[in-house]
Amino acid sequence: MTAALTIAFVPGVSPAKWARVWRDRHPSIELRLRPIGSDDVDDTLAGEVDMVFARMPVSEQHNAIPLWTETAVVAMPKDSPLADLAEVDLTDAEVHVVDAGPVPADIAAALDLVEANVGVVVLPQSLFRAASRKDLVARPLFGAPGTQIALVWRDEDATETTEEFIGVVRGRTANSSRNQPTGTDRDVEEALRAARADSKAGGGSGESGKGGAGKGGAGTGSGGGKAKAKSPGSGKSGSGKKSNTGKGPTPGRGKMRGKPSRGSKGNR
Repeated sequence: MTAALTIAFVPGVSPAKWARVWRDRHPSIELRLRPIGSDDVDDTLAGEVDMVFARMPVSEQHNAIPLWTETAVVAMPKDSPLADLAEVDLTDAEVHVVDAGPVPADIAAALDLVEANVGVVVLPQSLFRAASRKDLVARPLFGAPGTQIALVWRDEDATETTEEFIGVVRGRTANSSRNQPTGTDRDVEEALRAARADSKAGGGSGESGKGGAGKGGAGTGSGGGKAKAKSPGSGKSGSGKKSNTGKGPTPGRGKMRGKPSRGSKGNR
């Protein structure tokens, strides 16, 4: 593993809970957190950052694991008639929409216009809360799909350390996140266990005849042929990058499970 891991995050996303788990679990690996702008994901990954918590969509060149979906809300003055509604349907509301979202290019400026009673703004609930505008309220936008938060990284930045961080984010326990066979190694272990069981069943009293355990004992089946490990991603649903709609390579498949080709950016 490497000596440092640098994680960036866009506004409205707090990595604090994962940072606490990481520092408890991996005290020897420094975790560096870096806030960035919503439009800085590509430039950040091209620099000294290993992974980014970003809003979808992101570049199809990146790997992405969708994590959760933010609620889309309508920001309005407290005295707006829409504030009495549980949800707001802007198709029926007679109100000027300053910015229809999903994320305004300039959130502060858009909310300034809302405070001035110019109209309403659509944005993720987390960004509205982070803005902390006391004179404004927010109500869920009816029928809105919301915005998706994902953990994003590049193929060339994948290491054992980044995979450990993925495990932390996805809730793997300390016992399951380290020293456990994953990907190809797990498939090999399963194949070897099956081969051992077959060879025991066909080996009689334990002597390794030609039709039993064979030369390698655990490496052959009851019919004397070598056991083959399953190839990860060989089924219909397998590896490969997904598109920029919250899609990415399925964890546990493809490049992420191999030996890292180089170290973390934080240690270069």
